[in-house]
Amino acid sequence: MSARIEAKGFAIHSKDGKFAEHHFTRHALGEKDVLIDIHYCGICHSDIHSAYSEWHDGIYPMIPGHEIAGVVQEVGAQARKFKVGDKVGVGCFVNSCKECTPCHDHHEQFCKKAVFTYDCKDHFHNDEPHMGGYSNCIVVDEDYIIRVPHDAPLEKIAPCFVPASPLTRP
Repeated sequence: MSARIEAKGFAIHSKDGKFAEHHFTRHALGEKDVLIDIHYCGICHSDIHSAYSEWHDGIYPMIPGHEIAGVVQEVGAQARKFKVGDKVGVGCFVNSCKECTPCHDHHEQFCKKAVFTYDCKDHFHNDEPHMGGYSNCIVVDEDYIIRVPHDAPLEKIAPCFVPASPLTRP
């Protein structure tokens, strides 16, 4: 198994806090994971609601951001959908069980084990909090990444990865 991945971002440590630089590690690259070098991340109002625990008690420290655009830096041994150098985007979730009825019905956001981009425990990695796109990199299962055309300007792409509704959380 590969080593954990060093990362840094802007985190908030409590609902009354302020954002500050935060160093942390992401889980090691899994067989079907993709490591993305984040170039841009939109700022969505849902990030602010989550950061200040306006919808529910947040998981802190929290690094928000679900409008992510970047470039593939590394792929897991069994990942086949992307290659190093591809432009990609990530929306509001990064993994699910792929076995339950919602997953089979292409409604992965309703999976009981869905891992949201941030403010969520990663059920597949010891329930560690998953950190979002206000960071330099992110590890995502290849099935939850969207290909971006090579000629698309990433700075204009990031805000396109918004959730349909904040009410899609299980």
